Amino acid sequence: MLKSYEAIYENSQVKWLTEQPSVRSARLIVTVLEEIGSTEETIMPVVKRRTFPTQLAGKVEILGDIVSPIVDEEDWECLK
Repeated sequence: MLKSYEAIYENSQVKWLTEQPSVRSARLIVTVLEEIGSTEETIMPVVKRRTFPTQLAGKVEILGDIVSPIVDEEDWECLK
């Protein structure tokens, strides 16, 4: 299985931006995207993470999850 890892190559060194692969030896395919400048932000870009909207805090009720349905199968009319 192929996995992708983000890293920066600088001064003959690889700096991992995300998790680093947990292998001792592997064959690599390297794609150089672009040459980056010397500013700190281009070396370590800011990763924006999704957050829960604070204005909905305490007002939302989760009825089910992605694994099980909200309603029991016996109540499904389309199965009758």
